[in-house]
Amino acid sequence: MSGLDNDNLRHIIADVLEGDIEKFEKLMQIYQKSIFLYCYHMLGNYSEAEDSGQEVFLKAFRCLGKYNQGIPFGAWLYKIAYNHCIDVIRKRKLAKYLPLFYRNEKENKPVDLQIEVNYFDEFVHQAMSRLSAEERNLLILRCVEDKSYQEISMILNQNSATLRKKYERSATKFRKYYAQVKGVGQYDIGQGSAFEKTFL
Repeated sequence: MSGLDNDNLRHIIADVLEGDIEKFEKLMQIYQKSIFLYCYHMLGNYSEAEDSGQEVFLKAFRCLGKYNQGIPFGAWLYKIAYNHCIDVIRKRKLAKYLPLFYRNEKENKPVDLQIEVNYFDEFVHQAMSRLSAEERNLLILRCVEDKSYQEISMILNQNSATLRKKYERSATKFRKYYAQVKGVGQYDIGQGSAFEKTFL
């Protein structure tokens, strides 16, 4: 999500606030794919993720005057995206909304959407659906989005040490639930998806 230094970012934001709304498209071009993928991993639905991504940028545009430039712009956008996805999830009130397609740890890069079907694991889906929205969000930001604890702390307004502990608890819960849905012992799990290998 790089491409703009802080000075350029400040100038673009100032121009947008002064009425040059076309400049906002530059910000969208830089962050749109990442925000869409984040919404997709949170919601597990392509069309909902598209709608949510658009809504996130609409909210960002409306609230741009309140943006604190002491916070990275990307973290600010992720915070808006997180809150929006939580609202969508609350309205939906369903447990089955998180098919996740995880990165291959060895390659250390996001799995392309074109090959997501090869990575989908119904057991992962079932285990993740038992976690709270906050727990899922932590696993997504850390493992799928590859965010540092420092970045996550800015997105969620929590300190890194607390987040690290919550992440470890969430990973432990995932292992437990995964073992239950797969019907094997927690330490008897062998081959699996890249995401499984992150935790198991």
